[in-house]
Amino acid sequence: MQSISTKNAVVYFNSEVYTQLNNYIKKENPSKIFILVDTNTHDLCLPQFMANLDNGNIQTEVMEIPEGENHKTIDICMGVWEAMSQYGADRKSLLINLGGGVVTDLGGFVASTYMRGINYINVPTSLLAMVDASVGGKTGVDLGPLKNQVGVISEGVMVLIDVSFLGTLPQNQMVSGFAEMLKHGLITDDSYWHTLTHLENLDISDLDKLIYDSVIIKNNIVTQDPTENGLRKTLNFGHTLGHAIESYFLENENKTTMLHGEAIAIGMLLEAYISSKTLNFSNNELSEISTGILKTFAKVEFETRDYDHIIELLKHDKKNSHGVIKFVLLEAIGKARIDCEVSSDIILQAFEYYKNL
Repeated sequence: MQSISTKNAVVYFNSEVYTQLNNYIKKENPSKIFILVDTNTHDLCLPQFMANLDNGNIQTEVMEIPEGENHKTIDICMGVWEAMSQYGADRKSLLINLGGGVVTDLGGFVASTYMRGINYINVPTSLLAMVDASVGGKTGVDLGPLKNQVGVISEGVMVLIDVSFLGTLPQNQMVSGFAEMLKHGLITDDSYWHTLTHLENLDISDLDKLIYDSVIIKNNIVTQDPTENGLRKTLNFGHTLGHAIESYFLENENKTTMLHGEAIAIGMLLEAYISSKTLNFSNNELSEISTGILKTFAKVEFETRDYDHIIELLKHDKKNSHGVIKFVLLEAIGKARIDCEVSSDIILQAFEYYKNL
């Protein structure tokens, strides 16, 4: 599978992964190598990775963090920075992030800020990280329940996608990553959306190609707009409400914590409805999106009192400007519009639409 060049890095796939990694280490000769894993990838992915790593006798240290979004915090960063300092990391050290979106987001932030920046490589092990989190240079951590409030945009030197790692994932994690793939179709490519919503016509061997296509879509967008001044905002479709829902369920002890993709799937349904009320997005396409998403994602029950809390969390969305909440909405499947203002009344109508599906 052909590599994909990003603005400052290269994405390699499957058979090329370890060849390119080991060639890079041999050529650059980092002073030390640090590998960041979480509890899961330490046990499930690290042995395979280490068996294929040729570190050329360079001192290599493994650093493990707890798994889960609730550990994507500045406190965990502090622990990683301190460990790197104790192990003698300098500006020529290399950090390899082996894990899902939490590891690649947090690890990228750690690398981008340690000694004002050291090189890092992302090795995504979840579907979500392969198609979204590891590509594009967004790094960061959460601020309490608020998603990705602290971070920088800074690309690693390469992304290494070994699809065999997906064999370690539980089903719900695979489904979570699928939401971002659906989003890529909805904002840029109606034929890709159609393919994803008719997977009964495909088999597992098609997964590589679908992942590749999603990376191409995201890379095309972020290459044109690396700092999210315009086009890159379209990648936030479903995320304005999705992140608020994810944050609300994360901080509320009476709610079952959602995976990122589960919340984004709801966000996309709600924001498709809002599109139909504000941009003349067709009811036929709204119905198509609702059917396509609910094929994979089970409905979640909301109580009426949840709505105001979720809308309050929208005030912290990073796309907001001058106190105004900005949405990405759809003009049609495959065509998104940025910086749309939406009233609370229409947001409440969207929740009622979702409730009645």
